[in-house]
Amino acid sequence: MLTLHVAEASPGTAVLVDGARIAAVGPYEELAAAHPDARLRRWPGILTPGLLNPYGPELLEQAYHPDPREADRLGTEPLFGLRARALLASAPAARGASARRGVQRLLAHGTVAVAGEIRGREALDAVRRAGLVFGGRPPGLSGPPALSPVPLVLLPALTTGSPARFAVFDVPDREALVRQGASTCVATVVGGRLVHRRR
Repeated sequence: MLTLHVAEASPGTAVLVDGARIAAVGPYEELAAAHPDARLRRWPGILTPGLLNPYGPELLEQAYHPDPREADRLGTEPLFGLRARALLASAPAARGASARRGVQRLLAHGTVAVAGEIRGREALDAVRRAGLVFGGRPPGLSGPPALSPVPLVLLPALTTGSPARFAVFDVPDREALVRQGASTCVATVVGGRLVHRRR
């Protein structure tokens, strides 16, 4: 089934998805007229290529992502350092569960690719199951590992025939996305599937 994605602030970059691939990219009016039977998904903000998060190992193997049931004790943000290492070693399933929660948090920030050498089976499984891809680490990383890293790294432009990986951010333009960060993500599509939708 064809799905047409369009964001209010970027109607010239609507994306028609057919299965796991992009069938067409172009102005919304043209794509809607050519494919009137396509399912329509309207979003606020802008539609862009998804993000590459350069901190794959740091966020998925070295950080502990608390379960919501642990929020009263551990908070909701990723934990690093000695505390994270202790939590990850506390139970056999802790690494896998934390990595899966970490991937979900990355998806909620418009991430469709990660960089860095991930070695642990649990983190690799979580990345592969979500459909994230691996990209090259940008040179000269600065700042601590973050779900919304600075600077934001967008993947190459969306093109017909390429895998359907993109994100929608509730901002008026790319400059606002750079200023406000990836926490403005309202939707993430990976392999043609809507894997994150802000409620």
